[in-house]
Amino acid sequence: MRKLVLLAVALVALAVVVAAGAKTVTVSITKNGYVPSDVTLAAGDTIQFTNTDTVAHQVELKSPTGVTCAPSPLVLQPAQSGSCTFATAGKFTYSDPNVRGNTFRGSVTVTGAAETLTLAAKPLIVVYGGKTTLSGAVSTQKVGENVDLLATACGQTAASKATTVATTTGGAFSALVQPLKNTAYTAKLRNTSSQAVTVKVRPRLRLGKLAAKRYSLRVSAARSFAGKYATFQRYNATLRRWVNVKRVLLRANSTGVAPT
Repeated sequence: MRKLVLLAVALVALAVVVAAGAKTVTVSITKNGYVPSDVTLAAGDTIQFTNTDTVAHQVELKSPTGVTCAPSPLVLQPAQSGSCTFATAGKFTYSDPNVRGNTFRGSVTVTGAAETLTLAAKPLIVVYGGKTTLSGAVSTQKVGENVDLLATACGQTAASKATTVATTTGGAFSALVQPLKNTAYTAKLRNTSSQAVTVKVRPRLRLGKLAAKRYSLRVSAARSFAGKYATFQRYNATLRRWVNVKRVLLRANSTGVAPT
């Protein structure tokens, strides 16, 4: 029973979060008409019609596409309320078909929802030379939008354009990138930017065996590790752990292959 109660609470909390961005505007139906008669909303918002007159009234939308009303048809007795939710942008007009003249006429202007961008990276950690996939979507779900992917590598103060990708079905986009250092990526479309996602880059280590009890280590990274120290370890089965064997100083490579 306790699990069911917790699940119910979680579902209610989720519903509250989802609905938090939408708002409800009240329009009163008076004996002199709709108050206010002209309303501006954002997509996803709702109008609540409340009949404050002493007779019944009906609210009829001229073009109901993208609008959900309850009850339907929207016929309200005195003191009753009903609502209409507008899912798409546009201008909508409504009236009471049972009343002649222009008194019972109103309009609703619905603006589009604010454009947003999402961005994710997988994997979030790569070894030097490896690649990661950046993916996201545009909230408008439009196809053919050109999204810039911007990169700010460790040590840089300004972002540079890594690539530009076009959105596909559902406004989705993706691109394969190869960061050389820890890099923060953002997606940008016109004046809208996504939150930054950071991809970390680890040095590539190559351990080679030269002879009995002789080994070599090559470190590859975007910056030189010459002058740094590396520690060789050996697994001790008795102690059941790795133990240090030797600490060595890394030198600049002699092959001319950079960066290492």
